[in-house]
Order: sequence, then structure tokens, then C-alpha cells
Amino acid sequence: MVGAAILYRQLGQKIVPEQLATQDSQKAEVDETDETQQNTKAPDFIVYDEEGNEVHLTDFFGKPIVLNFWASWCGPCQMEMPDFHEKYLELGENVQFLMINMTDGSRETVEVASAFIAEHEYTFQVLYDTQSNAASVYGISSLPTTFFIDEDGYAVAQATGAIGEETLQRGIDLVSE
Repeated sequence: MVGAAILYRQLGQKIVPEQLATQDSQKAEVDETDETQQNTKAPDFIVYDEEGNEVHLTDFFGKPIVLNFWASWCGPCQMEMPDFHEKYLELGENVQFLMINMTDGSRETVEVASAFIAEHEYTFQVLYDTQSNAASVYGISSLPTTFFIDEDGYAVAQATGAIGEETLQRGIDLVSE
């Protein structure tokens, strides 16, 4: 099982098409002649911390944000978590990492997700989407999905599926410029 996961990760990164979609690339597809288009303001949502306190995305504007939607049962989510944690430890002073757990109350609970985080000794901020507010606002249809939001609150890029360290860094570079 471990060998399969390692093989999937190594081979998957070599054959996966470009996962990082930027606002610029999306704008270019829409209208190459309109240079007045601007990035999209990241929509706000309500999630909860482990104690049940309400948290809004806008609470974190002012720093670049890596916004990741995940679940503990999701294999690709599990595979990318070490890279996210490593980058968090390296850049956590300058970049806000928000790990949004898709907490449906049955397959995924706050207790199950919290146990997963504790077991792996991850220290980044985990927030729980117990009302599916964030998932609905961002149209999440597959896990993992990651958004890169600049310090002014504009969504700059998005990646669907597990991303590796290189793609994560490219996304961070886009919002940290």
C-alpha cells in the first residue's frame, strides 16, 4: 500500500497536466483583447474552528492565503498534506494556510479529522465546514482543491487534485509577489 502511494505520487506528478489555473490564463481564454478584466474577489464563507467558533475567510485578508479543501478519508488529500505542512512551517509567518475540512457529520466528523491531524502532528490551522457553506460558495466538487488568494483577497489561482511541492510553491509565488 505504501509502495503504491509512493509510485502514484512520483508517476502522477510526471503525467498530470498543468493543474494550476490562474486568473490570467482563464481571462486569456475568455477574451484576449480585454486588458481591463481584473482578478475575482474571493467570496467569503463561514466555517468553524475546533471549538465551534465561527470563522470567516475575510478574517485572514491582509496576508496571502493558501485555501485547501480536504478530508481525512481522501487518499490524494493525505498525499499532499506533508508538502502543505512543510511549506506552512517554512512560510507560516508570511502566508496563511487554511485547511478546510469537508466535515459532513457522517463520513467525516470534527473528531475524525482532528484525530487525523493530531496523528500526523500537523500544526497548520484546520477549519471545519460543518454546514457546507465554504464548499457551496466555492463550488467544490472534488477533493482536494486548493485556491491561492492574494493579500487583498483576490483569488489568483486554483488547483484541482493533489498537488506536489513544486505546484504549491508556484501558487504561493503567484500570491506573494
